Amino acid sequence: MKRVVLCADDYNLAPGVSQSIRELIAQGRLNATSVMTIFPGLEHEAKALLSTPSPVPLHIGLHLTLSGGFVPLAALPLPSADGRLPDMATLHAPKSHFRLNRKNIAAEIEAQYRAFERAFGRAPDYVDGHHHCQLVPGVQKIFLETVAGLAPKAWVRQCAPARKSALITAGNKTRYLGVLSLNFARLARKIGVPVNPSFSGAYDYFGTQDFATLFPQFLGELTDGGVMMCHPGHIDDVLRARDILLGPREKEHAFLASERFRFVMEKAEAALG
Repeated sequence: MKRVVLCADDYNLAPGVSQSIRELIAQGRLNATSVMTIFPGLEHEAKALLSTPSPVPLHIGLHLTLSGGFVPLAALPLPSADGRLPDMATLHAPKSHFRLNRKNIAAEIEAQYRAFERAFGRAPDYVDGHHHCQLVPGVQKIFLETVAGLAPKAWVRQCAPARKSALITAGNKTRYLGVLSLNFARLARKIGVPVNPSFSGAYDYFGTQDFATLFPQFLGELTDGGVMMCHPGHIDDVLRARDILLGPREKEHAFLASERFRFVMEKAEAALG
């Protein structure tokens, strides 16, 4: 039986997202969720998550947020006239790497970490990044060093498949994240921070691809202990104001809550663990 980590990103992005994730956790359809700590309501959502019964062991991680146009807790990774975090394209743009403020990044990582620690009463089990910010070349080293200092027992998410040769035929998004992850994983090993052995779940949310259709493929790409990301959620006004990813969240939730999900997992001889 292959044990995998099925991780729902964006907990605390909006009440509907958090509610969706808790429903799936209670059904045993998720065994990890990544928490955004920069929004109001964190304490309430943390209590709700901690009180949600889960039939499988649950990993709760910090979803570091350095992009999205939100107000940071402590400092900006890039200069900004409006005092808000950059959009994803700007953060990942090569020309931005030379403008990144490493001290500010470390300060913001610590501020978001401390907010998690206060809300949950402990360190996160792992740390990953909203819009995969941990993989940005100018962020990687300071991210790993800061996490190693704050949470030495935590693992961090790399986004490369188990077989590096798979990057040759992968889609653009998977290839981009995988290539960045090769150096990230090497650096993590050097610093002494554990990483997941394999990753899947990346697709074009606004294209013709469908999570339910892709799920068996994603599952097949994972080795034992691998991580698959997902983004289930119920749409509400808060989500509409904070994010453009809407419809696919409802579709992901519907599949994960369905009997089809259970059938695919059993057929693949995979389990959450």
